[in-house]
Amino acid sequence: MRNSIMLQLLLCFVIGILSVCVVQAEDAYKFYTWTVTYGTISPLGTPQQVILINGQFPGPRLDLVTNDNVVLNLFNKLDEPFLLTWNGIKQRKNSWQDGVLGTNCPIPPNSNYTYKFQPKDQIGTYSYFPSTAFHKAAGGFGGLNVYHRSVIPIPYSNPDGDFTLLIGDWYKTNHKTLRQTLDSGKSLAFPDGLLINGQAHSTFTANQGKTYMFRISNVGLSTSINFRIQGHTLKLVEVEGSHTLQNIYHSLDVHVGQSVSVLVTLDQPPKDYYIVASTRFSQVVLSTTSVLHYSNSNSQASGPLPAPPTDKYDWSIEQARSYRWNLTANAARPNPQGSFHYGKITPTRVINLANSAPLINGKLRYAVNKVSYVNSDTPVKLADYFNIPGIFNTNLLQSNGPVTIATSVLPTSHHDFIEVVFQNNENTIQSWHLDGYDFWVVGYGLGQWTSASRSSYNLVDALTRHTTQVYPNSWTVILVSLDNQGMWNLRSSIWERQYLGQQFYLRVWNAQQNLANEYDIPHNALLCGKAVGKQHP
Repeated sequence: MRNSIMLQLLLCFVIGILSVCVVQAEDAYKFYTWTVTYGTISPLGTPQQVILINGQFPGPRLDLVTNDNVVLNLFNKLDEPFLLTWNGIKQRKNSWQDGVLGTNCPIPPNSNYTYKFQPKDQIGTYSYFPSTAFHKAAGGFGGLNVYHRSVIPIPYSNPDGDFTLLIGDWYKTNHKTLRQTLDSGKSLAFPDGLLINGQAHSTFTANQGKTYMFRISNVGLSTSINFRIQGHTLKLVEVEGSHTLQNIYHSLDVHVGQSVSVLVTLDQPPKDYYIVASTRFSQVVLSTTSVLHYSNSNSQASGPLPAPPTDKYDWSIEQARSYRWNLTANAARPNPQGSFHYGKITPTRVINLANSAPLINGKLRYAVNKVSYVNSDTPVKLADYFNIPGIFNTNLLQSNGPVTIATSVLPTSHHDFIEVVFQNNENTIQSWHLDGYDFWVVGYGLGQWTSASRSSYNLVDALTRHTTQVYPNSWTVILVSLDNQGMWNLRSSIWERQYLGQQFYLRVWNAQQNLANEYDIPHNALLCGKAVGKQHP
């Protein structure tokens, strides 16, 4: 009997040790050193200055596993301050690492900063890009893929490989010249072309009969794109960290800042096939082609390119409504996605946000609720932490006053559940992103939102994502569970609009300050503006 008990205790000890080893192995530390420089390449055939990371354009791809600990030392060799932001990574309890000018001081030239963050409880297809000084127009972007832990199943067979496609519009004009145009109060001209992975033409080689994941991100500045592959269908399986119902599509609209993952089976005769991306909702249609090359192919791609949707907004809205949450699938955690019944929660607050394009002092600006955001020399997160007065205003977004320029912050309470109405009364499509969160996109509608619009909400299986489109003269509604304390950027993903003021910060606050709610300021935090000289751990 005693030997049996000892054997059981020994077995439990071994299992415990193995469990710890598994956890430690899968919550690995990954170390990176990146150097940001200028370089000269010709993405559209004309030599131009671009931003390289470790000599690469686009930058290196970050391939992570859920809960990996990322330690990334970034050296800035540009002639201007620089930051990277991690688009869609929630930075749980850690807005200190978000990499935007409201949370971080930019890295000075010939200096460095070490980011430390986790893709905590996340899976999916994401990207990173520069958040400073319109640098995004020069490059510095890259793919960021978060793979599932081995102990968490996925709702499809492991693909035979995957490809990351960074698709976006591109200007031949230097980013500093583009910035000067915006600073003068003028809108930018239409982009010069589209790129896939920084090139006008590229090839993806795969094996006949196999199934591959295509991870598609719109990393452009201003235009929605439509993606399609000649002779092949696209099975949608994931959108920005959410497993979806696996609907089949012939093409997909991907708006600025958004990401999707599709499975493509090479079930056609062995030849080469066109991969096509083209702009949507634009008077001038830009397109670019790559090639899906069957490894046993002896024939070049030929025949007409697959056509884009003939309809504009109605087709796109219906496709958006067809994206549904897979309620029974796990995401990054063992519990099914549908175990959180978001539709049964009564929002504690409704926030109405209207975008506009006012002229202020004769110059074009963009605004939210008539407030056009301007960055302070002191990041609002540091001003909040050090109790520095006079840096930001918490009243303007709710006052419906005259059009103004200000550093606007919207105060909210930790653990609130909010309903956000994006009202777009302009004739152009919008794309809105929220750092620190994903949210349920519960409704799209035409015209003005009213309380009666709630009858059309999807309160059962709406998709969660971090970036949503709002169609012209229309509204989109999201529900957000404010479970991540910090200072979070809510912005237009259309970069001209973001640069000229269509953004603000959401202050998610809990009076009980402890590490269970939010991490403390990093010991290596850069200080600037009125935070210079302040003491911190």
